[in-house]
Amino acid sequence: MTATDIHRTIDAVWRIESPRLIAGLTRIVRDVGLAEDLAQDALVAALEQWPESGVPDNPGAWLMATAKHRAMDHFRRNTRLERKHEELGRELGAKEMAVPDLDSALDDNVGDDLLRLLFISCHPVLSTEAQVALTLRLLGGLTTEEIARAFLVPEPTVAQRIVRSKRTLAEKQVPFEVPRGDELVARLSSVLAVIYLIFNEGYSATSGDDWMRPALCEEALRLGRILAEQAPQEPEVHGLVALMEIQASRSRARVGPSGEPILLLDQNRAHWDHLLVRRGLAALDRAGKLHLEKLEAARGWYVLQAEIAACHARARTPEETDWPRIATLYAELAQAAPSPVVELNRAVAVAMAFGPAAGLELVDALTAERSLEKYHLLPSVRGDLLKKLGRLDEARTEFERAAALTRNARERDLLMERARACFI
Repeated sequence: MTATDIHRTIDAVWRIESPRLIAGLTRIVRDVGLAEDLAQDALVAALEQWPESGVPDNPGAWLMATAKHRAMDHFRRNTRLERKHEELGRELGAKEMAVPDLDSALDDNVGDDLLRLLFISCHPVLSTEAQVALTLRLLGGLTTEEIARAFLVPEPTVAQRIVRSKRTLAEKQVPFEVPRGDELVARLSSVLAVIYLIFNEGYSATSGDDWMRPALCEEALRLGRILAEQAPQEPEVHGLVALMEIQASRSRARVGPSGEPILLLDQNRAHWDHLLVRRGLAALDRAGKLHLEKLEAARGWYVLQAEIAACHARARTPEETDWPRIATLYAELAQAAPSPVVELNRAVAVAMAFGPAAGLELVDALTAERSLEKYHLLPSVRGDLLKKLGRLDEARTEFERAAALTRNARERDLLMERARACFI
């Protein structure tokens, strides 16, 4: 292998192994900031040594062993943490530091460690922006530059969020554990919300020149799958995974040759990834069975959204879409989590099921909703319904207003194109 090949290999290994490495180290040192520093030290050692010695047979175990040696050195130098040093020595002495079998170095508690790290990254003492940045950094293996580019914010801003997050977790002495009982339910909600936010930003970018950012969708899906493996009895976890799998299946069909958006009803369904569709439907089936086992009265937010996505996935053509069922599911979603955005989506489904006039009546009732004043999809939906009703001048005005509100360049172009079409 050339030096370039080895560096590419190290990059790939780091992306795969860093979450487990940081999670395992955090369990030992009880400080996520220190754990990341130790992991980075191991990465530097790999960059220095592997070009000469070659990539080890088990690179993840090599990184873990190196990082743990660095941890021992750190605590030896820090006399104020002598007690911690002794605890660390006892733990490491009982494990692979005393046994040359590095293949098992990452086997113990890996799943639990990853789950604990996910709950720490999404801890409510952090702001949502900080939770997202820290999750992508620690569990996604993304660099600060990659996170900044994905969310179109300055790199120093992201770096500051990550530094402050680690400091806050240390100052608040947030325990490295999976919460239990009622606290688990509350905390799980924030974890799911962060993964969902990351996926949505990748699926429909709120700003910038690209309609989609596939890397964010991939990271969110990876995190969701990890969570589903580690929390297999939670219906909402499988519901979110189902939703993301099905939505991600359309990725290739959502973007044209020049990067332009292609709306759902205009997509070539032969370009959908049917393996992801099957995975999504299987996850949804799992969520449904768990819901029945738990004897819960109402289905959760993510399960219901996955049910809606499944209606589209099962339809071989747009005409076969079961719009009355989708409208019913949105009504159920509005009961579970009332929201003007859910009502707007319900209006679209009602329009498709019962005609544009029925949908427009619901949309018009939302125009006074202050939370939707700058939400570009409200005038976009209204414009679409007005166009279907033949009220072209009004439709053009709505499309132009929607274009002025969106921060995504591709979406703006699409909306302006729809506005121009109203002149015909």
